[in-house]
Amino acid sequence: MAEKQKEKEVTFTPSGTGIQNNGKIERSTELPATTRKKHKSLGLSEEDLVDMFRQMYLQRRFEERAMQMYQKGKFGGFLHLFMGQEAISTGTVYALNDDDDIITAYRDHGWGLARGITPNEAMAELYGKITGCSKGKGGSMHFAKVENHFWGGYGIVGGHIPLGGGIAFANKYKQNDRVTACFLGDGAVDQGVFHETLNMSQNWDLPCIYVIENNGYAMGTAVHRHSVGELVDRAKAYGMKSDVINGMDVFTVYEKMKEVAEDVRKNSEPWLLEIRTYRYRGHSMSDPMKYRSKEELEKYKELDPIERIKKYLLDEEIAGEDIIDDIEDAVENEVMEAIEFAEESDFPDKEHLYKDVFVEDDYPFHT
Repeated sequence: MAEKQKEKEVTFTPSGTGIQNNGKIERSTELPATTRKKHKSLGLSEEDLVDMFRQMYLQRRFEERAMQMYQKGKFGGFLHLFMGQEAISTGTVYALNDDDDIITAYRDHGWGLARGITPNEAMAELYGKITGCSKGKGGSMHFAKVENHFWGGYGIVGGHIPLGGGIAFANKYKQNDRVTACFLGDGAVDQGVFHETLNMSQNWDLPCIYVIENNGYAMGTAVHRHSVGELVDRAKAYGMKSDVINGMDVFTVYEKMKEVAEDVRKNSEPWLLEIRTYRYRGHSMSDPMKYRSKEELEKYKELDPIERIKKYLLDEEIAGEDIIDDIEDAVENEVMEAIEFAEESDFPDKEHLYKDVFVEDDYPFHT
């Protein structure tokens, strides 16, 4: 009888980051080049740069303190931290008009602060208090401030993408010249609604920028293990304009987002952007981060977007160490005051369960 052949081991998911280099530490995503332009060439004033630094530092310190409060048991639920990605929110908000619309997923603290949610409103929302930006009923994943054209904060992976397309549809219908920017994580790219929305947006020429914040990992899965090819190439199937941006540099984000927003506003045609970045903390607070090495994390921290703009301010003699220290101290005080505000605020009353369900105040109540 013929000898039975040894069965081969069956494998499915690729191992590691998908980048093979003989054991050398590699970033989970390769970063494109940053812009070579200085602030004046980008149309940014010295005051703009100081405010950009302040805004990015506020986002970082707010989350560091929020993490401490979470660990102390001051509030519960999920807490998805944005640390390392602050250049994306800050550069985008500076590039867009104040009445342009922004919608994002659940890693939304930085976005909310950048779009005008106060630290008091943000911290109170984490605590579930009535003084929060969503009146204590949304929590970490549902920050929003509609009057500032920030639509949230959504907890379902990919669930908000068609909403972003819908906002762009409404803006085109109303002919109000607004651009919608819809942000999503790399883990949402293979959701069906992402492709349905891209198809419809291209078919109907919707004024929307779809932006993949590729921070290297979908929860604990490296991008090359969960998706085939380059994420930005999804645009090719729909004939959609696209590009890749370095998300660790606020100048680069600002430059490209401004360019793309102007094109979308002028031509009413959608774009797909992939902004490559890195998150310093885990997917959420319960994530032990065993899927990546300490060496990889330290490599990315060398590219920290806040330290990058701080160095620029110092090197260009726009701000000295004393001004930097004053900004950092003021931000620290602001965040600590937000914690005090949240702890002293009240929880919503039970009747608030039935409020804010419908936009209309007189919507008939169904029992």
